[in-house]
Amino acid sequence: MDILSVLHTIGVVVCLVLALTGLIPVVAAAATFVVIPFHAWINHYKKAAPYLPRVAIVVPAWNEGAVIGASIDRLMKLDYPRDALRIYVVDDASTDDTPEVVRGRAELYPGNVHLLRREQGGQGKAHTLNHGIAKVLEDDWMEALLIMDADVIYTPESLRRMTRHLADPDVGAVSAYISEGSSDRNYLTKFISVEYVLSQPAARRAQNVLGAQACLAGGAQLHTRENLLAIGGRIDTSSLAEDTITTFETQLLGKKVVFEPHAHVLAEEPRAVDALWKQRLRWARGNVTVTARYSKVWFRPSRLHHLGGISFGIVWFSLWLLPLIMILSSIGLAGLLFLQDGVATTVFRILWISAALAYLFVLILGSQTDGRSTRHELGHVLLFPGIINMLVMITALFPPVMLVWLPGLFGVTLSEPALFTITLAIYIWIPFSMVVAWLARKAEKVRAGRWLSPALIYLAGYGSLLCAITFDSYLKELAGAEARWDKTEKVGRVAAG
Repeated sequence: MDILSVLHTIGVVVCLVLALTGLIPVVAAAATFVVIPFHAWINHYKKAAPYLPRVAIVVPAWNEGAVIGASIDRLMKLDYPRDALRIYVVDDASTDDTPEVVRGRAELYPGNVHLLRREQGGQGKAHTLNHGIAKVLEDDWMEALLIMDADVIYTPESLRRMTRHLADPDVGAVSAYISEGSSDRNYLTKFISVEYVLSQPAARRAQNVLGAQACLAGGAQLHTRENLLAIGGRIDTSSLAEDTITTFETQLLGKKVVFEPHAHVLAEEPRAVDALWKQRLRWARGNVTVTARYSKVWFRPSRLHHLGGISFGIVWFSLWLLPLIMILSSIGLAGLLFLQDGVATTVFRILWISAALAYLFVLILGSQTDGRSTRHELGHVLLFPGIINMLVMITALFPPVMLVWLPGLFGVTLSEPALFTITLAIYIWIPFSMVVAWLARKAEKVRAGRWLSPALIYLAGYGSLLCAITFDSYLKELAGAEARWDKTEKVGRVAAG
């Protein structure tokens, strides 16, 4: 065997390995969702019991005048003893009428609503929360602490359903199901609604089964007083992912974190790509901190917690590294196409048929965890992966239909060079779809952005948008860019509904 043959073989093997990395997130997603049905048997309800501790609710607020009043009103209508509720709104030096609105509610609900004013604001949510937590811990009235966002609307039975888990002394914290609740949804909030169904009542049920929760919902997390003191009596301020760090620390100390899918909470989410990008970039950069901080936890099983489990680690890294995996897999496919197109075709079909089957499985099973939301957004459930990705899936499943029969309808026969060019474009589409999603953000700023930006997201897919944001977090971290807390603007669309 000559040197060129050896190099060719090495090249094929390297490209094959790179291409097959694309199976990692597919297998991880399918493996996660396959355990969801076991939540019917493996759950915490056997140890839950009616339990109504005294709950202090801390609400960080900066320029929340449009939403804070309705949120307080809804809290006071909870199916929960009013004498066991105290609401502490921590005003982070707002420049709107937030203080006035809260003072008005304090007069309306004396003894239940308290305004805490910070004269120096802008330090971030964690600092604002800690101001309120310090006040709450000054006496021993509080038995459980609920952290929520100012725009979040709790359904009447939600808190009671969360506190029942605290009847088990092994539970340190409970998280609710936050769903997109805007009364006038646009295309983006509809996609977010679908995303939240798949990531919360679906994926977090699976995490309940596996015994390790990745993150308490930032706007709906309930802690026992004991747990709050155990993790230091304050929220971490060194990261943009304070809710994830709190979740990890709780479990590392041996306490359980439980997701309660029947505690339903409504929130207003971004309606523009730019606003969503800033919000999710903050989350993604926070996860970089978490990944590095807990480097000694990953893939190290422990009897004290399940964060070091193999399954949990694979799921975490397959999501965190998804953009990089997409790029490597496409490079591998393109390399195989140039080196040995027969192998490339086989690997391409394996990858995309697996992705299509996993997508259908995740979609069908995940949708069943919140049938109401998915029925309302059925079109966006189907379009979630993007129109072009769906065409690529069809190409993988039925190559003659897309490459021979369909062109034939228009009297076109693809030449070998044309077929090669189209095949290469298909192979590298996945990373390119992230560029299209990035262009959707830029398109919002031009005159035609009102229709152009949604069109690009529908073509590229909402998942590609999330991957583009994660990839941007890589670049920001490598460049050492300042980690900023960009607040998501809320105008009260949930309250209005």
